[in-house]
Amino acid sequence: MKFTVADLLDQLSTEHPSEPDQLAKILKLSNKTDKAALELAVSSLMKIGVIEKTSEGGLTRPQESDLIDARLRCSSKGFCFAIRDDGGEDIYIRDHQLNHAWNGDRVLVRVTREGGRRRSPEGGVQCILERATQSLLAQVEQQSDQLLASPLDDRVLAGIELPAEDSKHLPGDEVSSVVEVRIDRYPVAQHPAAGHVVRSLPLNGGPAADRDLLLTKVGLQDRPTAPRSSGKTPASKGRVDLTAQPSLLLKGWSQDDAPGLPAVHVEARDGGCRLWVHAPSVGERIGLGNSLDACLRDRGEALCLGEVWQPLLTPALHKATSFSAGSEADAISVRLDVSANGELSDWEFMLSTVRPVAEVSADQLVALAERKPKARSVPTALKPIKDQLGQLETLRFCSTLLLEQERANGVVQLDLCPPQLEALGDLCSADPSGLRHRWVDAFNPVDPHAFLQPLLRAADRAWTAQRLELQLPGITVEADEPDGSVLTDVAKTAIALDLPLELDDDGCPSASELVQVFKDSSQRRVLEQQLSHALPPLTLVASTEAPPAAADSDGDEVAASSRNSSLTPWTCATQHYAHLVNQQVIVALLTDAKDRPTVRHKTRLKLGLKGAGADLTWPLFTASQDEKLNGLVNERTVQRLNTRRRQVLELEKDLLSMIQARSAQPLIGEQVEGRISGVQSYGFFVEVGESRVEGLVHVSSLNDDWYEYRSRQNRLVGRKNRQTYQLGDAVQVRVINVDVLRNQIDLEVISQGSNGSTEPESSAPESSEPLPVALSER
Repeated sequence: MKFTVADLLDQLSTEHPSEPDQLAKILKLSNKTDKAALELAVSSLMKIGVIEKTSEGGLTRPQESDLIDARLRCSSKGFCFAIRDDGGEDIYIRDHQLNHAWNGDRVLVRVTREGGRRRSPEGGVQCILERATQSLLAQVEQQSDQLLASPLDDRVLAGIELPAEDSKHLPGDEVSSVVEVRIDRYPVAQHPAAGHVVRSLPLNGGPAADRDLLLTKVGLQDRPTAPRSSGKTPASKGRVDLTAQPSLLLKGWSQDDAPGLPAVHVEARDGGCRLWVHAPSVGERIGLGNSLDACLRDRGEALCLGEVWQPLLTPALHKATSFSAGSEADAISVRLDVSANGELSDWEFMLSTVRPVAEVSADQLVALAERKPKARSVPTALKPIKDQLGQLETLRFCSTLLLEQERANGVVQLDLCPPQLEALGDLCSADPSGLRHRWVDAFNPVDPHAFLQPLLRAADRAWTAQRLELQLPGITVEADEPDGSVLTDVAKTAIALDLPLELDDDGCPSASELVQVFKDSSQRRVLEQQLSHALPPLTLVASTEAPPAAADSDGDEVAASSRNSSLTPWTCATQHYAHLVNQQVIVALLTDAKDRPTVRHKTRLKLGLKGAGADLTWPLFTASQDEKLNGLVNERTVQRLNTRRRQVLELEKDLLSMIQARSAQPLIGEQVEGRISGVQSYGFFVEVGESRVEGLVHVSSLNDDWYEYRSRQNRLVGRKNRQTYQLGDAVQVRVINVDVLRNQIDLEVISQGSNGSTEPESSAPESSEPLPVALSER
């Protein structure tokens, strides 16, 4: 079909009926086959209660329904849960209730059994709204008389039938490649899935082949083709001339095709500072709903592949919007007044023209950090920016001041920067928006993006407050609160490591309290890793209505309410489409909104200024303008952006894992020192080498004793020799095998012999058979 069930349901409402012919026109279905598919879909959806037909023949969604919108998440063990769009409790789906849905699919679920105190609700998939997998990586296998593609992603619990001509892709004795399989037919009734091989991908073809492999793995190999349009030219009328301001470009990325970033300027003021953030004006150049806008919406995000980028913007748009030292450029700017305690006391949004005076690189920040405070000479690396060294120091003060205020408000800060491997390229730098994950990154004085992160989040907080006060739509970044039981498990791990922490009857400490306990521990990194897994991911949310209190609250109260809950990001529109949407709302406010009740009034209201809502007594936009703005922020767009966000995060994680695994290949057979980063009943994980690659010591290789897994202490304990393997322990291991594709690294522990020599644990004389593991709650 040319449309998905989700596409169809997006066109239906609960109040206004839609005619079938009208739906066909909206979905661009012209031939008989496509229209017949629409009729079949409508008929099927009516049978399960997803669609209703009125007496006049129109189609609507039911006013009340027991069907729940969700996304399917499966494990390699066959356990599947439906993750609800409304944030409710996850629903367990048994295998016979999947109805051929695969991992990642958007589905409609009906609850068949309510949840209990320690039991999730159960349900069944009633309808697949949208398939997440159009192609996948697989290995070709011959099973009896059938040629099948076996997916490498073991969360896809199905084989795909292949035509006979794809037998040429059967692997030989040594597997040197995998194949990309395109799905031609999804499984239905008794018929299995069918597809065909698109191409073969080598496993050892170098960095470019690795990138292609990973893009295909996450489904990002087909980049939407960009139109020739370079966008509109921003209007010069109404812009504030800030070209005399010595703003700085903090550039942590070194690749030529990396996205352009905001410029900043700061001045010390009354114990705090006055900060200016100038974002490249992408939103002014994009027409709503045109081909360029549709292309950027489909792309969703800029992709960093280490040493290569796949930008969000087209080359012409990238060139038109990027800042460079000494050149004038159009910007969307905000002036922020930061008090001595890090609070935002005032702000104003405006359209502007800027001319940055200098670029600041990571090498220059290293030279600045190494420079003695009272040194008179200026290092060679700092001479191009010697006139801006004072502003850099003020900028550092401003960043740390804002960061301290965030921590005081309960924001979790973790120091989990990636390993500094050359092959990682631009992935070594922190994400400048500071909104990649649920926590904020610890300040790194030699990373330009570490300076930017608190500044850009402050700009986002200001727009969140302004948007809520003026009741404007936006795409927000939000996160659920951590699960208390998971935080309790992390706290128990810390207690087992003798950290000064106590659990009371009221519950576990908060995530920020755990961070304070971890900061002075020698096991800080592994504990913070455990905590990071307990923090729910950030998600994008369509916000089209202001909360009831927004109209009666002043800017301070709105800012306080939004500081720890959600942000409306807008500063990195060169990197994220969600930021671009929010920029378009800002541009609409500053250019199209009514700043006075009638043309007879001479006094104009500064709509970008903090507190503007208190004097606003008239509607900002016409009905048609309101409709356009709300159309920017819709659930369907946000769902697709969340899907793309998950794909990009998975891609970056896989790329890091593959580069780490490649770095471990030369270590095969070598003895290395590592640190235990995780303990399970089946063994323990160890981080080894400068790359911090993680490998598994399987319990079957520990043949010297019978080991108990003590879940409360998160350790393995030998029954006879009382040998323990616990989180954070240093161990000597040997690298046995590296599977780059599956990111599986096998290790074995090296024991210290009585004569000082080392030998593997598996050489113990008692037995060559692995001893079992007993589970214990002690």
